[in-house]
Amino acid sequence: MELTHLLETILYQISSSLYLPVLLIVTSLAAYSVYASGRLLQEWLDRRKAGSRTVRLFSLDLAVTLGKKNRSEAPLDVELELLLQTHEHRQLVKLDQIRFVIKLGPALGLMGTLIPMGISLAALAQGNIPSMASSMVTAFTATVTGLGCSVIAYMVALVREQWLRADFAAMRHQAELAASRVLDVQDLTIEEDGHALSETL
Repeated sequence: MELTHLLETILYQISSSLYLPVLLIVTSLAAYSVYASGRLLQEWLDRRKAGSRTVRLFSLDLAVTLGKKNRSEAPLDVELELLLQTHEHRQLVKLDQIRFVIKLGPALGLMGTLIPMGISLAALAQGNIPSMASSMVTAFTATVTGLGCSVIAYMVALVREQWLRADFAAMRHQAELAASRVLDVQDLTIEEDGHALSETL
């Protein structure tokens, strides 16, 4: 029984020590959710005015890659595929940040609920009703905040996924179009050289 009581005391101390960090992280997630919503609105306005910034940046890098194709030893299709994967990976990393909030919000909200409930039960055992009521209010508030952050993050991620699908399709179309133009120019150059050689002979 003494060992069981010791383990219960240790677990209670660990749980109580996580109380403040959990509240801080839940509050930070709430602030990040508001920030992510603002960034989404800003990007939506930017897309209406000038199109996708992701596609514009890819177009610039594509022009640089095509300008360096004569100095590169790698085939053009390999260079273009690497450029596509680099830009796609960069955008997916940004998307993973908001996806992380979707998973983290409910988990921390649950922790923010269970920890104060343990504290409130301890206060109830001591007859401290005001402390118990305060802990219960915090418990339910943490749950609502965590779930709210998850819902907002899910909506932001859903919109961004749709945008990224369209951006990736446009980027691949630009890359394929650029590659076909380069190949057409090369074929035309070879054909002209063949005509010039036949006329010389």
